[in-house]
Amino acid sequence: MNYQLNTDDHRVVGFAEFGDPSGTPVITCHGGPGSRLSPKRNAKEAAAAGFRLIGIDRPGYGESSPLPGRSIADWTNDALAVADYLELKNFFVEGTSTGGSYSLATASAAPDRVLGVLVCCGMTDMSWANEVAEARMEGALAIWQSADRDAAIAVAIEQFGQHGEKRFIPNPDAPFRLSPPDIEVVRDPAYLNLDPENTPFKQGVVGYADDRIADGPANGWSSFDVAGVICPVIVIHGEQDWVVPVAHAHHTASIVGNSELKTFPQHGHLSIGSESINALNELREKS
Repeated sequence: MNYQLNTDDHRVVGFAEFGDPSGTPVITCHGGPGSRLSPKRNAKEAAAAGFRLIGIDRPGYGESSPLPGRSIADWTNDALAVADYLELKNFFVEGTSTGGSYSLATASAAPDRVLGVLVCCGMTDMSWANEVAEARMEGALAIWQSADRDAAIAVAIEQFGQHGEKRFIPNPDAPFRLSPPDIEVVRDPAYLNLDPENTPFKQGVVGYADDRIADGPANGWSSFDVAGVICPVIVIHGEQDWVVPVAHAHHTASIVGNSELKTFPQHGHLSIGSESINALNELREKS
């Protein structure tokens, strides 16, 4: 089911639900690019395990109004607004790739409500990672080095196309390369058919460009307090991740209290998503 919420600052936030409607609520923070539909991939497994997955479009993606100049912490207002609308007193948060930072920021902003966090193939604090060779994300350097937002948008268009049409085709300007297990994922018609309308790019590339500005080396995790994350945290990562190197997971687990790290030698950046429901089960047992 798809929904829209009007915020106090006159923006629209798009969100959707998958899995068991009466199950344990999990607010999911999609990757970049991504959308509220990202949890659809695990909907069947979530329903069987008793999880209610709630995907939220970050500003500029899908149905959510853009918010130029936003920080990672700014998005927690949207997450909590959706939680309030759904009358969720407590909930878990899952963050995938870029969304890992947003999941931790939400836990820091609402320690009395967030029961646990799953970080799946998540980016760590880029103010650290950009200075470490094994953690550097070379494919994102061009957009991070952009002079301003307009320049960042131009780089994103070059990388993905005006409306994301280059997202899943061979492209020398793409910001990342996929490892063998991830190539298998994107060759699967079932994966591509999860979102035939390419929802992340419904408004063009502005959501992606604003993501990269928010999480780049110039800002990193400066907008939220990592020490404020007091709930259990599980960090899972594929050792064949060529998009976000596994060094990110090791660093996140080292600086986030009460965290447990699990790495998987057989997985890459996309294929690791198949482990998320098992990890959520473990997280639920911890809480």
